[in-house]
Amino acid sequence: MTVTLTDTVPPSTTDLLTGVLLGPDFRRRHGFWQRLISTEPFRRPPGGTPEERLERAYDRLRILNRSLDSGARLAADPRALAALHAWLGPVDPALTTVAGIHYNLFLGTLLDHDCVGRRDLSDYLTMRRIGTFLCTEVAHGNNASAMETTATYDPERDGFVLHTPNAGAQKFMPNTSPAGGAKSGLVAARLVADGADHGVRLFLVPLTDEAQALPGVRVRRLPARMGSPVDHCLTSFDRLLLARDALLESGEEGDTTGEFRTGPGDRRRRFLTSIGRVTPGRISMSACAAGSARATLAVAVRYGGHRLISGARGKPPVPVSTHRSHHGPLASAMATVFAMSLLYRRAQERWEACTDGDGRAEAGRLVDVAKAWITWRARDVIVESRERCGAQALLENNGMTELVTGVEGAITAEGDNIALYAKAAADMLLAAEPGGGESADRSPCAGDLADPGFLGRLLGSVQDIWFARARARALRAPDADLLGRWNAASGPALRGVEAWAYRQAAEAYAEARAALPEGAARDRLGELERLFAVEWVARNSGDLLAAGLLSGDQVDALPETAEELIAAVAAHAPELAASFALPEEVFADWPIAGPGYADAYDDPEGPWNTGRADPR
Repeated sequence: MTVTLTDTVPPSTTDLLTGVLLGPDFRRRHGFWQRLISTEPFRRPPGGTPEERLERAYDRLRILNRSLDSGARLAADPRALAALHAWLGPVDPALTTVAGIHYNLFLGTLLDHDCVGRRDLSDYLTMRRIGTFLCTEVAHGNNASAMETTATYDPERDGFVLHTPNAGAQKFMPNTSPAGGAKSGLVAARLVADGADHGVRLFLVPLTDEAQALPGVRVRRLPARMGSPVDHCLTSFDRLLLARDALLESGEEGDTTGEFRTGPGDRRRRFLTSIGRVTPGRISMSACAAGSARATLAVAVRYGGHRLISGARGKPPVPVSTHRSHHGPLASAMATVFAMSLLYRRAQERWEACTDGDGRAEAGRLVDVAKAWITWRARDVIVESRERCGAQALLENNGMTELVTGVEGAITAEGDNIALYAKAAADMLLAAEPGGGESADRSPCAGDLADPGFLGRLLGSVQDIWFARARARALRAPDADLLGRWNAASGPALRGVEAWAYRQAAEAYAEARAALPEGAARDRLGELERLFAVEWVARNSGDLLAAGLLSGDQVDALPETAEELIAAVAAHAPELAASFALPEEVFADWPIAGPGYADAYDDPEGPWNTGRADPR
């Protein structure tokens, strides 16, 4: 019988903290993925060329698919998709990419368009064909609604002619080559009928067989990119005739005579519906980044505990982690990693809870901002963790280098981070009322740096300060110059969005702490929560002091407060890293994660093994 948090056995501190990171039902939600990455097919083999690693990723994709009770059920469950990314991301970024595209963007979109029963999905559920998604073009990324690929309705043949009119309209997307097997794609194209543009729609298009692109389809591999060896390609179409049913229907398509109707607002609404799977994709990117950051931080904590350096004069060697210069950055990273995991879960839960209206828009904004903030913070944590492990962490067999470069893909995937921040900044700037900031009625300096509630209010004040600056700059620009007004306001407004993300993460911390019982787990989380908030307040202490929200004595106390919290967190770093619940099989594949890391460099022919006498 599996022991769960609802059984009579009291949960350990580690289990309680794992529940904070992954949810109280983490064994049910995440157990499958933990077991999967522990099995032999997912263990890390030595070396391999990029092509061999890509082939291995597709082999693993099929093994994964055979392990599922239903690929359709996975595609329909955003939480399961996020868990897939959180656990597979640190183990095989290439696999994570192709799995996310197949199950979320491809199968998920087909399911969302109510294709079950009307289309035979067996080829995709059994992986006789792998699904991909073609939206971005060379010249159209974040402005995908301006894409130029066309699908022109031909009434005589009752089908669509899919065509790429110029070099800028080539699809600029991953895994469309024959690598890994036959592929089909959902292709975003501008529907043209009777000379009218009916906006961007999705079309189901066979792209390749097992060996080559199909007639009318041209696929060219892009130059090698940093990170995982996914087959990124340029894909174009030369007047490819598609059957009428290639068009994914949304309930208001043309009648049997081919008369397509598009009312006011329909084009944008239908485009957003077509790319609706981007939102679960952003949640998955957050989960993937958080999972990768947890893995690298866990390795760094373990390595710091068994990498010995010279002690003080006349003293035995000590672990490098005993030094503040080493454990300090990792303690800060630990506070950030917990914040990332909590914010991703907060965004996911808000999105699931809100189905329409203003609440849905607000939840979507949180998903967007969380994706950007989490992937940026993941890069910080992964790079810091790599550096704390020295030169050995630069070797591919130690698992970190692929994650250092892989997080760059997450920063760009499912919407560039800066574009997501900019959209949120514009929305929040328009929604805010001048003079209505949340710090307007607060008493100056009324609080204690030991009080998480006071720290949380300061985080809200940082947000208010930056948006007030953005509004003031916008008002000074000419009304008629919309671009000029935005450029004037965007710098501080983007800082305001960043502050909003920190505030959301701090609120998620507070909610998680309040849900824990009194005891060690709650104490550990409280230390992390305060360290996270104090370091952000310290970065903005000048603005808070100028606004009268911090006193000079409080500003002076911030560095000492942070040092005390760093010491408290560092003292429990191994226990906190254990709460990440990574299987030991994963650590066994990364030599520096174990105390015998030097054995990975043993030389059977070395004199220490051949028994030659020391000439001395």
